[in-house]
Amino acid sequence: MTDPRPLPQKRVVIAGGGTAGWLAATALARQLAGLVEVTLVESDDIGTIGVGESTIPTINAFHKFIGVDEDAFIRATGATFKLGIAFEQWDRIDARYFHAFGSVGRSTFVADFQHFWLEARARGFGGDYGDYSLELQAAAAQRFALDPDRTLAYAYHLDATGYAHFLRGIATSAGVRRVEGHIAQVERNSESGAIAALLMGSGERIVGDFFIDCTGFRALLIEDALETGFEDWSHWLPTDRAFAVQTESDGPPLPYTRAIAHGEGWRWKIPLQNRTGNGLVYSSKYLSDDAARDRLLAALDGRPLTEPRQIRFTSGMRKRVWNHNCLSLGLASGFVEPLESTSIHLVMVAVTWLIQNFPFGEDSAALAERFNQRTRREWEQVRDFIILHYVLTQRDDTPFWRSRRELTVPDGLASRIALFRESATAYQDKDELFRTDSWIEVMLGQGVVPRSHHRLPATMPTEHLRAALADLKRGVSATVERLPPYATFLQQYARAE
Repeated sequence: MTDPRPLPQKRVVIAGGGTAGWLAATALARQLAGLVEVTLVESDDIGTIGVGESTIPTINAFHKFIGVDEDAFIRATGATFKLGIAFEQWDRIDARYFHAFGSVGRSTFVADFQHFWLEARARGFGGDYGDYSLELQAAAAQRFALDPDRTLAYAYHLDATGYAHFLRGIATSAGVRRVEGHIAQVERNSESGAIAALLMGSGERIVGDFFIDCTGFRALLIEDALETGFEDWSHWLPTDRAFAVQTESDGPPLPYTRAIAHGEGWRWKIPLQNRTGNGLVYSSKYLSDDAARDRLLAALDGRPLTEPRQIRFTSGMRKRVWNHNCLSLGLASGFVEPLESTSIHLVMVAVTWLIQNFPFGEDSAALAERFNQRTRREWEQVRDFIILHYVLTQRDDTPFWRSRRELTVPDGLASRIALFRESATAYQDKDELFRTDSWIEVMLGQGVVPRSHHRLPATMPTEHLRAALADLKRGVSATVERLPPYATFLQQYARAE
């Protein structure tokens, strides 16, 4: 049997580095080695947004997919572990709830756990829904550990700039060619309209078969060159600016992100090993830049290490993230405000789909169409989940929050809310990011009280239902008690380089 003949390599050119560019470069070089030749163009003179310091658990599967060593990653990025997000002052000024990773309770084939919990509550017992969440209870107790069985569902807080540098080292070792410099011009094929090459300020011409736009909000390829168009979602998500600042740590890091609502938006607090990331997201229609900056500085718990940096954005997405022979990733493809830490995930899932559907043939129109349809569905589902946090508020203390309560939401989201109010039913569609548990936690946390629930639990005698829930609660408590204190675990596990 003869060896397969050598295949011609497809030339992939990535415009821009940062997290998106180097994630794509690393994944392509490792998964399609020998099939693609990857060149990444970036300039050290152009800074990255670099505030994407919070992630969700899907990062673990992607890291395994591209062969990232967790210990090395933790050390290189100063990362800490995250069990969920604490939402403070969203439903009411005095309210707090927790969106935890992992599953809650135990479901049956016929009825999900929330129906059993609601039946118990109707009978006068059952406690809080979060009593049955291992991740929530571990976060509340500030305990954490890793084990081979992945008992806890977790993500990371990380230094985004350090993450990009870490990935760059992996990618270049895997054969990715890096070109330093500015892109002076994007050349297009006069007949097909596809991108033919990038002309550098140095005069070098970089030719490619497939191009990936990771140039951030500038979108030099997908928008400036290809004029793809942008779909604006700011009527649903009106926050359009943020200030970000790094501070000294004000105490041991917590194993979760804090998202604290204010009168015209919300602010974040993200603990890393050696510092804390802080930011304030707001709507410029309701709050001036000076007032937003002052509000953030007044809320800081630690000494600032940097000057507050402003980021301006519009929530929305490209009408096509894949146009001709160009795929846009990261901020070049669009942006959904950072409330649920989805930005890095959206890059990772797009890179995974690209590898699974790479255009090795001459014609990729059908692949692009399928990719765009799938991506749009993913982005719209993320958008709707973010809107959920705003529209369910009971706050009426400012014009901003009153406008959120009066918002007409997308039809799909309206149906989901109505379904849960009516019957306590929630679901996760195929390929959808947010789990059934996530929808339930946020809707309950924001004060939605279902009018009915599945009647299967009503057939259980009270003593059996009480015993079953008590057993679940004991199991959660026993597991949490076996975990070491989070600060101790971090000190013993991996310190930042």
